Amino acid sequence: MKPNEWEGLIQRHAEWLQARDYATTTVKARVRQLQRFRMWCLQFAPGELEDYSLLTLEDYRLHLHRRRQASGEPLGWGSKVQMLLAIRGFFRWLTLMKRIPSNPATDVELPRQPVRLPRSVLTIEGVERVSAQPDLRRREGLRDRVIMETFYSTGIRRAECAHLSLGDLELGRGILLVRNGKGGRDRYVPIGERASSWIERYLREARPLQAGRPDDGRLFRSRRRNPLSPKRVGALTHRHVVRAALGKVGSCHLFRHSMATHLLEGGADIRYIQEILGHAQLSTTAIYARVSIQHLREVHRRCHPAG
Repeated sequence: MKPNEWEGLIQRHAEWLQARDYATTTVKARVRQLQRFRMWCLQFAPGELEDYSLLTLEDYRLHLHRRRQASGEPLGWGSKVQMLLAIRGFFRWLTLMKRIPSNPATDVELPRQPVRLPRSVLTIEGVERVSAQPDLRRREGLRDRVIMETFYSTGIRRAECAHLSLGDLELGRGILLVRNGKGGRDRYVPIGERASSWIERYLREARPLQAGRPDDGRLFRSRRRNPLSPKRVGALTHRHVVRAALGKVGSCHLFRHSMATHLLEGGADIRYIQEILGHAQLSTTAIYARVSIQHLREVHRRCHPAG
């Protein structure tokens, strides 16, 4: 199949996904993944789509297994799964559109998910130490403190924090609205009094001097009055984690993991934690039941004969 034919099919598939209300980020990712598959096919599996078999797709799965990133590390489990899901969805669409007589991707198996704990979780004292790193005499320092207080109170993701707007805050009710979270889902998240107080201080003392002209309403802004990107939010959070010298690795997700773990250790039902974090599956949240060593230590202390 010619390259321009590939391009046309991928574009039409993307439009079909958009019409089914897939999140914009998901559609863009699917297009990138299918472009990579297209390049592999043009080099290693030239021919027509109807000639592709399960064996062809298994060859590509083996290619993903052998592929190395620029760092020399293999592709992560999540990356391989997303690439194979894109291919399975593409061939399912081709079958529905009668472009091919049968779907060779039906029996493509996804890699088994490794069971790994989050790399780092902060103690309560560790959260305080990292949060205390910004210089509150500077507007950017106050902003950074508010960002970390928001992360720890709500457990929202990096992009969700970067995209918060003034209209998403309902501090009087103790909630904020996360718009277009992972999977394109909106959700309300509770926010504590302490984080709300920090946000109110930021709105009084710093943000009016950082707001753009005209003000687009985005909550967190740079020194040059531009909205902070998710990448920038991650970089500034990571800087304060490093400065705290706790030997911990991570940035925004470090606060997310810590918040979920502390909720669980405080007695919160894991189903409520699932709702707060915005996990579609309870199995994703269940990782924190393994992280919460504090519960295991307490059982060990009470029940072990040697204490």
